[in-house]
Amino acid sequence: MILKDNSFTNLTHWAFKSLIKMKKIIVTGGSGFIGSNLVNFLIKKNFYVINLDKLTYSSNKYKNKLRSKKNYKLIKLDIINRNKVIKIIRKYNPDVIFNLAAETHVDRSIDGPENFIRTNINGTFSILEALRLLNKKKISPKLVHISTDEVYGDIKTNLRSNENHKYEPSSPYSASKASADHLVKSYIRTYKLRAVISNCCNNYGPYQFPEKLIPKIISNIFNNKELPIYAKGKNSREWIHVEDHCEALFKLYLKGKNGQSYNVGSGVNLNNIDLVKKILKICKTMKIKIGKKTKIKFVKDRPGHDFRYALDSKKILRNLKWKPKIKFEVGLRNTIIWYLKNQNFLKTILKKNYEKRLGLKI
Repeated sequence: MILKDNSFTNLTHWAFKSLIKMKKIIVTGGSGFIGSNLVNFLIKKNFYVINLDKLTYSSNKYKNKLRSKKNYKLIKLDIINRNKVIKIIRKYNPDVIFNLAAETHVDRSIDGPENFIRTNINGTFSILEALRLLNKKKISPKLVHISTDEVYGDIKTNLRSNENHKYEPSSPYSASKASADHLVKSYIRTYKLRAVISNCCNNYGPYQFPEKLIPKIISNIFNNKELPIYAKGKNSREWIHVEDHCEALFKLYLKGKNGQSYNVGSGVNLNNIDLVKKILKICKTMKIKIGKKTKIKFVKDRPGHDFRYALDSKKILRNLKWKPKIKFEVGLRNTIIWYLKNQNFLKTILKKNYEKRLGLKI
């Protein structure tokens, strides 16, 4: 093909026009664990992603080639600052806002609930107010608000909570997320905002901060340390790979019905002790050295610890045709491989931010 003299100019102009036409998406908390994975997911789909993040202790500062692309912008911002949130939404006029900005570690909420109330409740309120005010100016992006299965509280064995299950949060963290959910629902009904809520089970995968169970156990195995488990390790959690969760959130953006909540789960429940044993077993098959100090150690339970979370996710399967694709054993092995190959990720995190036991100050 022979290019004319002005072909480069035409191509540059075409690229510029493509960027203008590119759909814009705001992700709050896009430097957190789920947020980082969602941002990567959206960049690969060629969206222009604006990441609003306060960049706290658990933010992902690990180098990522995807983030150097022209369709990504990081804005350091506390979403409590409503005026700046309004300016950013007006400037970019996004198609959707994924609200993942949150304090999420239960033990930290026990030690100090104030940050959880501030970010999880007041932060969500700030976004809702921004959308309410902008709605009057015909700027009305869809809001996908990301919540948790913990709002449902302790679920009895052999039962699973559907979207109509009553909220019974038991920690300051889950109570703050439940409060945010109620705020979102009230704004949908009163102010006709376009919004959906997702309630997801425990996530695992790349970029997870090592105060959470799976990366903490992996990190301790790599560093020949004890493997702490609360009580006797019988507490049961449902697990989903973060990439499956991102697929579900994308479905909620495209097809989620306004005003509805959707549970996002895998149906895979494991006791904590069985999970840790499974990680150890996989590490042994991968020839990862298990040091002499790397032994399971039962530690004092956290106050008010829920015994079991379990979701009924039939609604999203039935209505949106979404279901998880990654089998747990495969996803867990791939996660261990990722941390093995990206040990610098752990080295970029200050140990004082995740090694000290929290959740005992009552």
